[in-house]
Amino acid sequence: MKCAALLLLGTLAFAVHAAERAPLKLTQTIPLPGVKGRFDHFAIDTAGKRLFVAALGNNTLEVIGLAAGRRIRSLSGMSKPTGVLYLPGPNQVFVANGDDGTLKILSGADLNVLQNLAALADADNLRFDPKSNLAWLGWGEGALAIIDPAARKPVASVKLAAHPESFQLETEGRRIFVNVPDAKQIAVIEREKRTVIDTWPMETFQANFPMALDEASHRLFIGCRKPARLVVLDTATGKRVADLSISGDTDDLFYDAARKRLYLSCGEGFIDTVEQTTPDTYTRVSQMPTAPGARTCYFAPGLDRLYLAVPDHGSQKAEIRVFQPQK
Repeated sequence: MKCAALLLLGTLAFAVHAAERAPLKLTQTIPLPGVKGRFDHFAIDTAGKRLFVAALGNNTLEVIGLAAGRRIRSLSGMSKPTGVLYLPGPNQVFVANGDDGTLKILSGADLNVLQNLAALADADNLRFDPKSNLAWLGWGEGALAIIDPAARKPVASVKLAAHPESFQLETEGRRIFVNVPDAKQIAVIEREKRTVIDTWPMETFQANFPMALDEASHRLFIGCRKPARLVVLDTATGKRVADLSISGDTDDLFYDAARKRLYLSCGEGFIDTVEQTTPDTYTRVSQMPTAPGARTCYFAPGLDRLYLAVPDHGSQKAEIRVFQPQK
């Protein structure tokens, strides 16, 4: 009996210690009543403390007031919204719609539509280049469109081998790294020349959807679904330097530069946290249970929060879960 009691105490102490060391702490839950179907990507207005969430299955853009901790708008009229981008300079919100192939440009002040750009089939991920003040949009059977927010129109396009998924822009360099899963490759674009300058094969680890970049260490992080692995590439050579097991059905991946961590939201029902010991050494330190289908998230360094979209499923209602990274 004494041994059993000691064992129980030891187990409880270990559990408490593990909880204390958990890399993410749930601090808030924001309900999204009436929102059905799956979510896609996010954007954030850091100064205005607004989170924009593409509710793809609900055909709405959900607007969360972070200071109030509640939804403040649900914008209908979307058509399977996918990528979202907030531009603080012009105070605009870009919403890519995958079903009708439109890019809606909204006023950040009142969220009314300023421009509706059409003929962008399967419009998807969005990124902004602050050096050129241009936005990049993945779309179609294989292209990145370049959008001028001031003129509110496309100005150029870069052709790819197949439909692009997540992509990342260097801030110091001039390259864009693009996941092209159907072509089993990563395309490297020189953004001033607006051309593909290299392709890196993804044959062993496929279904490469999410991506993050540690530009300072020259490391590119790729989340793969076939099999479920995190792949780390050297951006100087395109060669793989590490790979490790992750949870299934990952769709978002973020690098926390301050803590040298990676956060992966996975539809299997987990947020995985991976620690970077050196640019070539990585360890999964946490597999936090969430909910089935909760595979999209957003890490906001300016607010030091991770936001996870949880879809309506069975008794689980749609909500945004807010996590604070722990030291």
